[in-house]
Amino acid sequence: MAGESDEQPAFRSRTAEIVVALAIFAIGALIVVDSLRIGARWGADGPQTGYFPFYVALIVCIASAWNVAAALFMKPAANKPFVARGQLKLVLAVLVPTAVFVALVGWIGLYVAGALFIAFFMRWLGKYAWWKVGAVSIGVMVLVFFIFERWFLVPLPKGALERLLGLG
Repeated sequence: MAGESDEQPAFRSRTAEIVVALAIFAIGALIVVDSLRIGARWGADGPQTGYFPFYVALIVCIASAWNVAAALFMKPAANKPFVARGQLKLVLAVLVPTAVFVALVGWIGLYVAGALFIAFFMRWLGKYAWWKVGAVSIGVMVLVFFIFERWFLVPLPKGALERLLGLG
């Protein structure tokens, strides 16, 4: 039963086209609004700062609206499955932990978040023993610390733990 469910489409091409077009339209609209805020006209001394971004973003919005319309009028035969449930689960199995990692970097720093990220994947997907998980996740982040902070002198985002240890 689980195999059959994994092969069913999570969503179809029409849905994917509409969602992506709307997301790109939103980005274009944001740029249009901000370009108007900073000035998108032709001034006495030439174009204002937002002139070219305004028109490029306007073209992006028009193209996105066109894509939404095209998707809405898509022939049923062209509305094929875009991604199966099983494939989407695999993508989300990586995407969600990665998004959590990125969010955690701002709060707890790159080193702790990185160690947790590596440990999570080693244990969850690799089923490694806890001692291997700890050794690799901490070892990699210590190596990253020395490479970037000490050798290349490139400071990376620190969290409370790093500051407590005097590393930040």
